[in-house]
Amino acid sequence: MTFHLHITGLVQGVGFRPFVWQLARVMELTGTVSNGPDGVHVYLNADADTARQFKLRILAEAPELARIQSIKINPTTPRLYPDFSIIHSQSGGQASLLLTPDLALCDTCRTELTESVNRRFNYAFTTCTHCGPRYSISHALPYDRPATTMADFALCATCKAEYQDPANRRYYAQTNSCPDCAVTMSLYDQAGQCVSADQTTIIEQAVAQIKTGHTVAVKGIGGYLLLCDAANPDAIAQLRRRKHRPTKPLAVMYPSAEAIRQDCSCQNDELNWLRGQASPIVLLDKLAKPASELAWEALAPALGQLGVLLPYAPLLALLARQFGRPLVATSGNISGSPIAYTDEQAIGQLPAVADYILTHNRAIMVPQDDSVVRLSRVYRQPIMIRRSRGFAPTFLREPGSGTANVLALGASLKSTFAWQLRGNTYVSQYLGDLESYDTQTNFRATLHHFLRLFDARPDWLVADQHDGYFSTQLARELATGWGIPLTRVQHHEAHLAAVLAENDVLTSPDPVLGIIWDGTGYGTDGQIWGGEFMSYQDGVVDRVTHFDYFPALLGDKMPREPRLSALSLAYEMPGADTLLRQKFTHAEWTLYHKLLTAHRLSTSSVGRLFDAVAALVGLVDRVSYEGEAALLLEEQAGRYVRQYGFQAARSYLPVSWTGPTIPTRAIIGGVMTDVLAGKPTAAIAARFHATLVATVSAVARREGVHQLAFSGGVFQNALLVDWIRHDLDAAYQLYFHRQLSPNDECISFGQLIRSTRQSDQFSPVQTETDYVLSHSR
Repeated sequence: MTFHLHITGLVQGVGFRPFVWQLARVMELTGTVSNGPDGVHVYLNADADTARQFKLRILAEAPELARIQSIKINPTTPRLYPDFSIIHSQSGGQASLLLTPDLALCDTCRTELTESVNRRFNYAFTTCTHCGPRYSISHALPYDRPATTMADFALCATCKAEYQDPANRRYYAQTNSCPDCAVTMSLYDQAGQCVSADQTTIIEQAVAQIKTGHTVAVKGIGGYLLLCDAANPDAIAQLRRRKHRPTKPLAVMYPSAEAIRQDCSCQNDELNWLRGQASPIVLLDKLAKPASELAWEALAPALGQLGVLLPYAPLLALLARQFGRPLVATSGNISGSPIAYTDEQAIGQLPAVADYILTHNRAIMVPQDDSVVRLSRVYRQPIMIRRSRGFAPTFLREPGSGTANVLALGASLKSTFAWQLRGNTYVSQYLGDLESYDTQTNFRATLHHFLRLFDARPDWLVADQHDGYFSTQLARELATGWGIPLTRVQHHEAHLAAVLAENDVLTSPDPVLGIIWDGTGYGTDGQIWGGEFMSYQDGVVDRVTHFDYFPALLGDKMPREPRLSALSLAYEMPGADTLLRQKFTHAEWTLYHKLLTAHRLSTSSVGRLFDAVAALVGLVDRVSYEGEAALLLEEQAGRYVRQYGFQAARSYLPVSWTGPTIPTRAIIGGVMTDVLAGKPTAAIAARFHATLVATVSAVARREGVHQLAFSGGVFQNALLVDWIRHDLDAAYQLYFHRQLSPNDECISFGQLIRSTRQSDQFSPVQTETDYVLSHSR
């Protein structure tokens, strides 16, 4: 008999066909295996029992990088195969497969780099079927060399033999090359002049420039990185001035895990993230006495954690090994622009921030920043801060979780788009804040690259309710051009939908309380939401309570100046003049008080509450990057908790609170009392965190729920996550994001889930012609 096995999931570009070939050889079976536009296809000569055993062994023994979603096995037209062979990919038909993300350098290739007798010794672009770029170099599907930017690189005889040998780990490795058929590098100066193309010494020359205090822009997997000496405060200060990045933490690349552990606490789970296939930046705690001469205060001012990564590409590994010390490794861009990924962008833009540019002639199709992950200290809860290289764009869901063809364009900050197409779900890489023309252009380009990859258009679009968002305006433009419907989804409902779907509780018969806290989101009442409690049951979403509104001042200026949040919340309270007056000029003080008495726009934002407390305790009045005030406050609270424990901090929430909304000003009043009394900053910061946890507990008790779901940028705070788990784990089922970030990167996925309303999971949503929402209380 002949059986057909159709395998879907993350099964292309991960050595899956050689694995199937080897398994068939072991089981002495005949047939074929090939990539298709909808997955992997296997034809097998076998009886029914043997075919089932073959399927079970595929599931049990698949390559580590593979992610199988389904295997369908059916008898098919009988055909006798003489042997088992791998055949060329089937390129016809509609693409319906998961896209393989870019994979970090594997251990075997990393070892080969250092072996002087190996023909790929010191070769900066060595890869195999287990590692190397995938998504970033693909311009068509399925994933095969002619459909990548490797198409123009002819294989030498030795590489071709590897490529054609099913027993070789480089069999059908689409990025395969060696020094005899090399991807080649060039080193340019700030004037755009090529200063070296000598492949044997070019890395040494780049390292020499870094050692003299220069910054070198290096073409990585998803774009350019800026490298400089992490132990040189002057080099770091120059890089900060050039990037207009005075205090935002800078990531550091170490040559090895052993070197990391000389400076940072690195537990095994964190090391697994660092060494995994995605190889993200991981936030690690600073040791009391770092062994290296790392310029910690210049890298992460006032913070006790550092973003650390290992070299995930062979070029970076060679640079790091030859430099031998930690390197600053931050995105190669100019202020306000996305990461540069084309050679033209690098030569045109990066001389403003780098002294030299180390590039190569393998093109990048789509840009990707490095992903960022942190783990909470106590409960080891992984928190995705930025989901990009190594993770995007595939999003793993259960097969059959959605069949509609829907494209969601996300929010404005931390932008992504999500597409449900032909039974698969894709969530794009982080694409930046859509406030600059360059970022908007990049968003469009990445979206249209997706449309070309799948040769498809959506049947309808989804966007945020905020008319001012570029993503909403683009959705309207595309909906008009394509003649398809556009659905609008409220920002915080999208957050809730995302975390519910990630945890597979959309169909839960029991009520779920969503705690959705962030900086800003347009509410259905025209106000700015951000401190929301939303119930979900039987397809109905209710906003059950929220933090009391307070005046929203001066638009986007407010999140950039925490002093404004402090003023907005405390200006009528006793002691406000003492704490706040010195933070403003006389003209500002007079003007802002007039604005406060005449304001029309209010906010419930917990993000702004963090800002207010940070300003009141004297940590920061103006920030230079998003979330700076919250990070500083978390740092202070963490110091207190590590010394005294969670139980030592008392909540500012009034014990007698029973009101319909959370008493925001009463909480701030408690903060002010402690500040005026001279209480330590760390103690006040810890009490504020305790207040937030107590508020969750109080609302959950009042609503009588036992399932709590958390989303929104506030829950990037690892201390807060730990505190919630410490206080509430025993009494409640807690749901946090798994694959996605709790920040606005998850909005596009939530919009997609919210709009499809599978099985009537949600009440009706706003369209351009119809607006029906079930918000009560």
